[in-house]
Amino acid sequence: MIKKMTDLNSKVQIAINRIKMFDPLQFSENPYYVAYSGGKDSDVIRILTNLANVKYDLVHNHTTVDAPETVYYIRTIPEVQISKPRMSMWDLIVKNKIPPTRLIRYCCSELKERGGKDRIVMTGVRWSESTKRKNRGGLEIQKSKKKNSIFLNVDNHDSRMMLENCQIKGKRVLNPIIDWNDEEVWEFLKTHGCTSNPLYQEGEKRVGCIGCPMAGIKGRERDFIKYPKYKESYIRAFQRMINEYIYKPTWNTGQEVFDWWMSK
Repeated sequence: MIKKMTDLNSKVQIAINRIKMFDPLQFSENPYYVAYSGGKDSDVIRILTNLANVKYDLVHNHTTVDAPETVYYIRTIPEVQISKPRMSMWDLIVKNKIPPTRLIRYCCSELKERGGKDRIVMTGVRWSESTKRKNRGGLEIQKSKKKNSIFLNVDNHDSRMMLENCQIKGKRVLNPIIDWNDEEVWEFLKTHGCTSNPLYQEGEKRVGCIGCPMAGIKGRERDFIKYPKYKESYIRAFQRMINEYIYKPTWNTGQEVFDWWMSK
């Protein structure tokens, strides 16, 4: 137990040093732009940034498909700025004429990745632990192999790095707890008296958008059992989407689209 606390204390200090090292006020008029999702990792970043004693803007991008518990929890955070999107998820579905999928994720770009242009954006992105990932360097500049690729700031993926460039969106991304594991996250929050989003107390492992394709079929099924009104909203949006087609679509009703979407 003592060793675990020593390891955590070491990681806390390293994360604080990272935050101080790249403090944008050293070369810019704008402080950090802290992307706040309302999840446990975001809470860690929020607390660490205060411990580092640097200035920052704490911004939550409202997606219109956040769980009600998440919305209410975020409103309890005094310093958070809530940014509303230009278009809701329902309007984006109609505009793009296809449901969001694991491969076609316009919702992330339009709803979650807004803001932070020409800023250093700080996120709570982390690697999950594995031998392969432990061999990665702590500080890297991410370069894209595809000219038009876009980095998604909220994804925990093998390729994520501590410091990244997103040239398309004119921002740099700092992930100071990228090498933390779940146990360390929860121990840190406990130490600082943060219970985090109430969804975790209900047994949820992730806090994300209702119906997100990345949650898997079972996760999405649970979402729609718990939040039936969101299911109805998706079906209505899918029906509006069909009505916008200028040719005969494969689907005839919003319910058919929903059934297809859930089967994928």
